[in-house]
Amino acid sequence: MNIMRALLGGLLVAPTAAWYVDVHNQIGFMAEKFLNKHATSVIQDILEPQYNGSIGRAAAWADAYAHTHEGRYSYNWHFIDTEDDPPSNCTLNYAEDCSSKGCVVSAIQNQTNILKGCIEDVYNGSLRGGINMICSYALKWVVHFIGDITQPLHASGLALGGNRFNVTFGNITTNLHSVWDGHIVYLDANVTQFSNASIAPFFEKLVSRIYHKDDFVEPRHEWLSCSDPSTPLTCALHWAHESNMWNCRYVYSQIHNNVDLASSGYAVGAFPIVELQISKAALRLGTWLNKLVGEVMFRPRNQKILKNDHISPRL
Repeated sequence: MNIMRALLGGLLVAPTAAWYVDVHNQIGFMAEKFLNKHATSVIQDILEPQYNGSIGRAAAWADAYAHTHEGRYSYNWHFIDTEDDPPSNCTLNYAEDCSSKGCVVSAIQNQTNILKGCIEDVYNGSLRGGINMICSYALKWVVHFIGDITQPLHASGLALGGNRFNVTFGNITTNLHSVWDGHIVYLDANVTQFSNASIAPFFEKLVSRIYHKDDFVEPRHEWLSCSDPSTPLTCALHWAHESNMWNCRYVYSQIHNNVDLASSGYAVGAFPIVELQISKAALRLGTWLNKLVGEVMFRPRNQKILKNDHISPRL
């Protein structure tokens, strides 16, 4: 049996939601490598005890929650459906594209602002041991959505973010969204799944590249050009625009009818893009949390937290 076929055969049955559960968790484990000791300590007081202080273990929670009766209100927070036409035109208009029920941009903004107050509660001693679910949820949403917003098809409305764009991958019919959620990175890493308990070797290598090399398809110094959690709307929009542009630059521009994307060259061409976007998500997430904690730690004790961005009504 063809090795690629065997590798992929069991992978194409996962639901289309976001980066797959294990990929989301791996982004969280990567981000932990960039956390300072202050952020690590605060996270331990905000997350419920079952996560053992690990955002990697908590990173995929938001997808499961969005598919429950209780959490279905948060479903729209995972994406922004652009009204553009890739590959000829990729544009994002926040006022028009963000649903009245919310989107990934407004969710990052709002949950970041909630999380600021939670960090303040940790420092004033009123929050310990993950007892405040509003705060734990806010942290888990921020962790998850900073991952979601780097997946290009979470910033695309065409075919419901590729969910209705049928393709063949590894001789199996699936959809384009699933291909970008996990199948490309599985093939890149030559695995069928990643650990949900600790960082996997493939992602360890990405962390090492972030620290020691600048060999990604976009310069590393540009990834944090917007990384100030005091302006979460501005930064989330910047990140969404970046992801949206990949739909014209590669995601839709390289597809040809009646080809297998796993063997046609499409997947191989996508490897550096997926590696870039995952690495961006991890570095941005770690930096975002460090800065949020630092904003509370190092401000004068009599100064209240200021939320500079306009709070979006899209909730």
